Amino acid sequence: QVQLVESGGGLVQAGGSLRLSCAASRSIFSINIMGWYRQAPGKQRELVATMTSSGSTKYANSVKGRFTISRDKAKNTVNLQMNSLKPEDTAVYYCNAYYSATCWGRGTQVTVSS
Repeated sequence: QVQLVESGGGLVQAGGSLRLSCAASRSIFSINIMGWYRQAPGKQRELVATMTSSGSTKYANSVKGRFTISRDKAKNTVNLQMNSLKPEDTAVYYCNAYYSATCWGRGTQVTVSS
């Protein structure tokens, strides 16, 4: 099991930027896959971006070119830089890790106003 704690959510105007961070209880480089998912009210949870332990990344089509997933070795965090935010990006963002089992953080709210 891996404990995950998200931070960095908030309220931002459309076109603005936010940076989310996910701190893990074990080395992020030992975790098979880490990533970010989001869930908007009344909708299913969806993949935003993932990164494997080797550094390969995957993005949802809706965020390609605007969001970037990265790792900070010194802080042992996986980050999500979100630029050119749109109102439709409003959701609770969850950090996810697969290490023998799927683990989730508690989520952080991102609200983009028009």
